Amino acid sequence: MQRTTPPFRADQVGSLLRSAPVKDARTKRLAGEITPAELKAVEDAEIKKLVARQESIGLQAVTDGEFRRSWWHYDFLAKLDGVELVSVTQGLQFKGTQTKAEGLHVHGKIDFSASHPMIDHFKYLKSVAKSVPKMTIPSPTALHYRGGRQAIEKSVYPEMDPFFADLGRAYGKAVRAFGEAGCTYLQLDEVFVAYLCDEAQRGYLRGRGDDPDRLLHVYADLVNAACAGRTPGMIISMHLCRGNFRSTWMAQGGYERVADILFNQMGVDAYFMEYDTERAGGFEPLRFLPKGKQVVLGVMTSKTGELESKDQLKRRIDEAAKFAPIDQLCLSPQCGFASTEEGNLLAEDEQWAKLGRCVEVAREVWG
Repeated sequence: MQRTTPPFRADQVGSLLRSAPVKDARTKRLAGEITPAELKAVEDAEIKKLVARQESIGLQAVTDGEFRRSWWHYDFLAKLDGVELVSVTQGLQFKGTQTKAEGLHVHGKIDFSASHPMIDHFKYLKSVAKSVPKMTIPSPTALHYRGGRQAIEKSVYPEMDPFFADLGRAYGKAVRAFGEAGCTYLQLDEVFVAYLCDEAQRGYLRGRGDDPDRLLHVYADLVNAACAGRTPGMIISMHLCRGNFRSTWMAQGGYERVADILFNQMGVDAYFMEYDTERAGGFEPLRFLPKGKQVVLGVMTSKTGELESKDQLKRRIDEAAKFAPIDQLCLSPQCGFASTEEGNLLAEDEQWAKLGRCVEVAREVWG
């Protein structure tokens, strides 16, 4: 049976490969060759085309592809009160590659202001969409996990509990502001709960003074503080993955360690779950999924251009349905196609073929 509310049987995580005009305009803006208004005009035109393309292949939820962002998370977080984007000595280390050397610094009390630029980004998306406009923002956990205690001024937050409290409140305000702008489908991109399933990441956390088991509960509280801002009729989904930068990854490990808290103590409505490789483990943790919540199976990869067969995808859906009712399942690629503006290593045509295949298979499986 098809769904009339998000998540839809064929859905998507959010980011899409940046078009050539957007890449060109952003390069020119960085060099000071065009004004912010000229960049915005290009982005507006390209996002309008992008939305029409998503609708033409049958997607019921559309995004702006994160076309106005450099990073999936830093662009949003750096515009919170008290947070700034800074240069760091080294980029984030993925398998075989590194990101550009940027990070976040908490220099003041954290809050959310109505002037946050992504409220206007959503309003524009809504204005050009016939389908449901979906907004994606990083989970609040992203502000803590990346830099930890070292990225937070001790003069502002001598203890961590007030930091987490302010961050949760700011996110509650953010979620409410998107709702008041007309957003009925909001996604928290939550990669770090999945990172807590990786032994190497857990060792890294312990090494800097964090207890990964305690962090899981702290992060659940943060997500719930964000969800407290939900306006009537808003669906909040959560995307989980293990890193996505230029087709590489950062973490591995199945969801078993976090599944119960993830599904039963976090107040989101749906989960986009990476399941395209063995690094994500088996479907067994889906047995914790309660009634009334949905899982969107990310069994199609966004990291390579090779198109999965219909049979391959249907077989994976069948495997998942052994652990959760098929009526509580949907289908999507495992991540966005461009978590950063650099994008994954596949062609735009391959991206659209994958999204089209997703729609095709969902119609055949769920009617």
